[in-house]
Amino acid sequence: MEKFFKLKENNTNVRTEIIAGITTFMTMAYIIFVNPDILSSTGMPQPALVTATILAAAVSTILMGLVTNYPFALASGMGLNAFFAFTVAPQYGWEAALGAVLISGIVFFLLGALGIINEIDKAIPTSLKRAVAAGIGLFIALIGLSQAGIIVSNAPATIVALGDIKTGTAALALVGLIITGVLMALRVKGAILIGILLTTVIGMFTGETQIPRSLGDLVGAPASLSPILFKLDFPGAIKLGFMVIFSLLFVDMFDTLGTLMGAAARAGYLDKDGRLPKIRQAMLVDAFGTMFGALLGTSTVTTYVESTAGISEGGRTGLTAVTTGVLFLLALFFTPLALLVPGAATAPALVIVGVLMMGAIKGIDFEDFTEAFPAFLALAMMPFAYSIADGIAAGFVAYPLVKVAAGRFKEVHWFSYVLFVVSLAHFLL
Repeated sequence: MEKFFKLKENNTNVRTEIIAGITTFMTMAYIIFVNPDILSSTGMPQPALVTATILAAAVSTILMGLVTNYPFALASGMGLNAFFAFTVAPQYGWEAALGAVLISGIVFFLLGALGIINEIDKAIPTSLKRAVAAGIGLFIALIGLSQAGIIVSNAPATIVALGDIKTGTAALALVGLIITGVLMALRVKGAILIGILLTTVIGMFTGETQIPRSLGDLVGAPASLSPILFKLDFPGAIKLGFMVIFSLLFVDMFDTLGTLMGAAARAGYLDKDGRLPKIRQAMLVDAFGTMFGALLGTSTVTTYVESTAGISEGGRTGLTAVTTGVLFLLALFFTPLALLVPGAATAPALVIVGVLMMGAIKGIDFEDFTEAFPAFLALAMMPFAYSIADGIAAGFVAYPLVKVAAGRFKEVHWFSYVLFVVSLAHFLL
């Protein structure tokens, strides 16, 4: 173990790595409850989704540790799962959505293997990258609030309005949001997971949570994957169009790049030029995770920023990631517990993650209108149009237009013009 993970070389030991792995697992285990709840809205069976979510996270995370020797963990990405469930799947079915995810993963893998990702990274304006992250934050927060009944439809008067928050699901979700918010403010490790579990327990007293009658309601064999395993519809995926698949690829690719660089900086991995050694291997593992997850029956898998929690506890090698992955495997036997969690308990997690993703807005230069306008359109269109793809397309249409109008066409990379044409066609066709 010492020789394989190079523990001494990285100034760490087995105990520290295991504790770091447990910490990372605690901070991201909420995905076990949240992802199946979101994806089940498409008609996919929730028990099978729990198994798929856990297996995709476990295998991808263990592979990351073994291939790169980095302490990074992976799981189905927040925001991308909402895009899958509420934008993509309703068009041609969840099977077509899984096909689109697999195609995006294959393209991601090829771009990483050929070293093209870095060139694409240079071509996309930083302001749009940050706007997409913030827009997804608003998008999933809106989904969480609406699923909880805190925000309800009020068309045509005001389109949306505040729901009845005094009773039922909305009241429980609001309590859960307050609990999780307080835990986050106190910097409690695993705050989102603890918030979900506490809200679930409170729901037993309000009638929102089914009360377990035996140990079998908490622990048991994992559910079969057969209802969703290899259920991909490629003709349907092609019908979804370029922009949908590109959006899946875009968010996965740049979310992964940002997370890897941020976590690597925290761990002290960056070289003197600010580059991450073995970044290609890390990106390829992430792309493999997306492909593997799609085959299992879950949405896009990506590297989690919660990996920094384990890094903060001293995790410096792949042993941290392997520990996190093994804990995910053990969680397979708590599938019945995951199925007890009500939507009112997972909705607050969406809002909290939305808050965290909004932090990206700080990197947008709102004093420069040619940067601010495209960024704002991308950010605002996601929740208002209820589509990540439409938000990304709006930003790509606006960016070269305002730059050229301002006489600053030299700031526009040639690839941005390609994206302009594609995005315009997305809206017109």
